[in-house]
Amino acid sequence: MPGMQQDNPHKRDARPEFWQLSMRCCQLAGAVDVAFFFIFLLLGSPILAWVNVISVAMYVYAYRAFAQRRNRLAIMLIRTEVLVHAGLGTVLVGWESGFHYFLLMFIPALFVTMQARSAWILVACMWAYYVSLDALMWYIEPLQPISSNALLAVHVFNLTVVFGMFSYLSLFYVNTVTRAHKRLARMATTDSLTSLFNRRHIIALTEKELARHHRRPSNLTFMLMDVDHFKQINDQYGHDVGDRVLGGVSQVLKDSMREQDFIGRWGGEEFLAVLPGTDIEQAAASAERIRKAIEVLVVESDGKRISVTISIGITQYRAEELLSNAIARADHALYEGKSAGRNRVEVTLI
Repeated sequence: MPGMQQDNPHKRDARPEFWQLSMRCCQLAGAVDVAFFFIFLLLGSPILAWVNVISVAMYVYAYRAFAQRRNRLAIMLIRTEVLVHAGLGTVLVGWESGFHYFLLMFIPALFVTMQARSAWILVACMWAYYVSLDALMWYIEPLQPISSNALLAVHVFNLTVVFGMFSYLSLFYVNTVTRAHKRLARMATTDSLTSLFNRRHIIALTEKELARHHRRPSNLTFMLMDVDHFKQINDQYGHDVGDRVLGGVSQVLKDSMREQDFIGRWGGEEFLAVLPGTDIEQAAASAERIRKAIEVLVVESDGKRISVTISIGITQYRAEELLSNAIARADHALYEGKSAGRNRVEVTLI
């Protein structure tokens, strides 16, 4: 009978995982109440047994309400069920039954889904209800007591359910935070159009590679690439087609890289690849394969087939030089390739 969260009619689409969790909780809580129905019938507590029948019906209706996006109604049903069921179970069987534990399920749910001020107000109300229920049981005897062994069994069952539900909810929250962190990391490091690394991240990765290079010198080659006549493609076919061209080129580049290589969008239609453990001849051979793969790339638009070519400038890193100097040489080689007619691979060591 876990407590569920404050409804916000605008959050259903924004947070589908949460509402899916809410529906699963309805299923789990309904299953627990079905078990309670048979348990209390066997223990000779028919009132609580039939209370669980009502609880199952409420969870079924809440599940259907969630499915129909009637979230406010679903939340109201669940909260009512938990508050009433916990209170009735405690008054009928006793505080030692552990029905009050289910009230604690509200607390993390409130703080996760509500503004802090509203959550604190409801937590205060929950605390007052919880303490009042506890104080009441100091002055009255259970209205439908059961044997001590049966009471212990109910207590252990309730405690097990609450532990299980808390663990399930905690896992959900951890997974949600982890996924959000990964999404933020991708957004911070990845170019949204090409799915390659963005300029900031490619620089950070390259600086780490340079640090390794300084500790253990080895060949390190830079490859700067530029899509030929890209402005004309944008002007003639539109930016949507231009974006598709960049996407197609990016996929070819990504497929052409080895596991130890990394590539990113340097800016506009330019791409920078960093090839550790690669000498200039190996890099030139790799660049030629990329050039040929791009040369046969065709992007279709409104029945027209748009051919694409790319120019590539290559240079090798020199010991202790600045990264900007190495990239400037690769850019110079790229410029030479553009000046010589484009769709070329140019190498420079100077």
